[in-house]
Amino acid sequence: MGLGGPGAQEALNGHDGQDGQDGQDGQDSRSLRPGPLASVKDMNSIDFITLEVADTEAAADFYASALGLDKQVRLRAAEAPTSGFRGFTVSLVVSQPSTVNGFVDAALAAGATALKPVAKSLWGYGGVVQAPDGSIWKVASSEKKDTGPDTRQFDKMVLLLGAEDVAASKKFYVEHGLTVAKSYGRKYVEFALPGSPVGLGLYGRKALAKDAGVSPEGSGAHRLAIGAGAGPFTDPDGFAWETAEG
Repeated sequence: MGLGGPGAQEALNGHDGQDGQDGQDGQDSRSLRPGPLASVKDMNSIDFITLEVADTEAAADFYASALGLDKQVRLRAAEAPTSGFRGFTVSLVVSQPSTVNGFVDAALAAGATALKPVAKSLWGYGGVVQAPDGSIWKVASSEKKDTGPDTRQFDKMVLLLGAEDVAASKKFYVEHGLTVAKSYGRKYVEFALPGSPVGLGLYGRKALAKDAGVSPEGSGAHRLAIGAGAGPFTDPDGFAWETAEG
């Protein structure tokens, strides 16, 4: 299964015919300021993502108890205006359906909202939830049958960024030192980040919203920062990269 998990598989199969350029969202955090170019050395890993939330204590409890996340996700208090789809999703790729069920059930019990109930599909098995802080999480497996009990462990954590123009955003990241692992026209790009705690892919914004079960409309802040050796800079869709510290 590819880095982006089952959601990426739908893009590769061309499930909705999107080309990654449609859907102006009005997200006012967007910027075309490229910032200084990062070195290849700096761009070989994403150490963590930072979610900006209204209640850091409540969010910390949710991510620790429901999703078992620790170092991969950091939190900071922020009340920047935002509404609708924030332009990104995070996927936990797991080994089997029972583990999908375990994570999704725990998330719902901890206050998440179901956006797409867990179900089988052509690509495997998965479901989508929205955390109490508003970020969207997908839990999925390429397997349709269990080979054992729920492990409550994930194999990969993948950040998918919704791009207005996938080709343009791909070019931006290549110029900043990232290596493309897989590319499917203007639909989906997967970057090679071997050993990185967090994987990275690009998906057309409308297609990503559809995969998550939400409307593509959104405005205001993304409420997301990407922590890596590279940075600081902002990509063409307004996603901020910050220098990882500690």
